[in-house]
Amino acid sequence: MPSPFIDCLWLASHLSSPDVCIVDASWHLPNVPRDAAAEHRAQHIPGAVYFDLDKIADTSIDLPHMIADEETFSRMVGELGIRETNTIIIYDSYGLFSAARVWWNFKIMGAQNVYVLEGGLPKWIQDGHPLSSETSLPLPRPFIAKLNSDMVVARDEIEANLALIEENKHSQIVDLRPNMRFAGLEAEPRPGLQSGFMPGSINLPFDNIVQNGQLIDSSELLTLMHTVGIDLDRAVIASCGSGVTAPIFNLALAELGIDAMRVYDGSWAEWGMDNGLPVIGGDGNLVSS
Repeated sequence: MPSPFIDCLWLASHLSSPDVCIVDASWHLPNVPRDAAAEHRAQHIPGAVYFDLDKIADTSIDLPHMIADEETFSRMVGELGIRETNTIIIYDSYGLFSAARVWWNFKIMGAQNVYVLEGGLPKWIQDGHPLSSETSLPLPRPFIAKLNSDMVVARDEIEANLALIEENKHSQIVDLRPNMRFAGLEAEPRPGLQSGFMPGSINLPFDNIVQNGQLIDSSELLTLMHTVGIDLDRAVIASCGSGVTAPIFNLALAELGIDAMRVYDGSWAEWGMDNGLPVIGGDGNLVSS
């Protein structure tokens, strides 16, 4: 697989290209007092449009930013002036955080030429490239979405997967939440969720594979994955708090040349709110089942 990253120098030299669409995918956790849309209006890469993760989503269910259906995605992304055939460059204000989720959204909807800006907005600013506060008014274009539903894992598949653990026939569930939350020693940022982790899941905190807003070196990635017990020859499903940082793992695999795009869309926002699902707590014991 080609690298899923594009560097700032390449983008700076293609800002005026009619085929290049720049997408600001910035998003903040609910306990962070920042407004990503307002920050975009104040400062963004010239020509960038804002992708609102919470609106370009399935808003009919009580879960945050779940993947939209084909019709909704096609309409709302088309209104941003993006075709599925464009070269789509995605960035966020942290460097590498929510950009991976939007990259995954576009990829599973059939867009082929989708990349994440290496280092995101911080690297763009650090390198002295231009910024803009002008509102982009793109000409709407048709976006033809073709959802690869196999890449979107639902709760019932996770439940069925748990039943295969004893036979060692299960897909590996890689949870990218911070270690303290995974271990049940720190409360979730969303109220009402249990603390702990799904039985059999592997913790790989996203901030262990992202440093200074960029993915760590490939050799370090491989070492870290081996250390935490991930077998790259077996199937994997990425999970996290609400599906935003989980695709960082899929992006990391793509950088290693591995095509593995499956994400548990509901993630802990869904699993942790159901007291009938198995959860392992901080003491290593089952706290619900």
